[in-house]
Amino acid sequence: MQYLDFMTLLGLGDYYLWIKTLHVISIITWMAGLFYLPRLYVYHAMEEPGSPTSERFKVMERRLLKAIMNPSLVVALVTGLLLWGPWLTSGWFHVKFLAVIILFACHGLYARWRKEFAADQNTRSHTFYRVWNEVPTLMMLIIVPMVIVRPF
Repeated sequence: MQYLDFMTLLGLGDYYLWIKTLHVISIITWMAGLFYLPRLYVYHAMEEPGSPTSERFKVMERRLLKAIMNPSLVVALVTGLLLWGPWLTSGWFHVKFLAVIILFACHGLYARWRKEFAADQNTRSHTFYRVWNEVPTLMMLIIVPMVIVRPF
């Protein structure tokens, strides 16, 4: 097993597997939110602004983003930085990193769209959100093989 030099310098070398475990758990919870939040937007976009159902969606969207997705993103980011190693120059890592950047962008867009729904200012159709619902899945289909198979 290869530990990062700076993890050893920080005295974290013995905790490498625990940090990796926390990273995987936080990625799972973050991805669950990235899959679910735009699905909520699909249904929310079909409701009348101000309706009881619309108001319920606002609560669900806020809680999902603030209580699950944001903390999961922070933990995934911090543990991911701690896990960086000699593969930083590998092609598979660059592809994975680009896909992760796209996921960060999705998170930011989803957060902005939540604010629009909260203010009853959504102007997009449910079809728009159906398309965006698939972006995290596509990124996952890129990231997982890059990390496990490391094809190049």
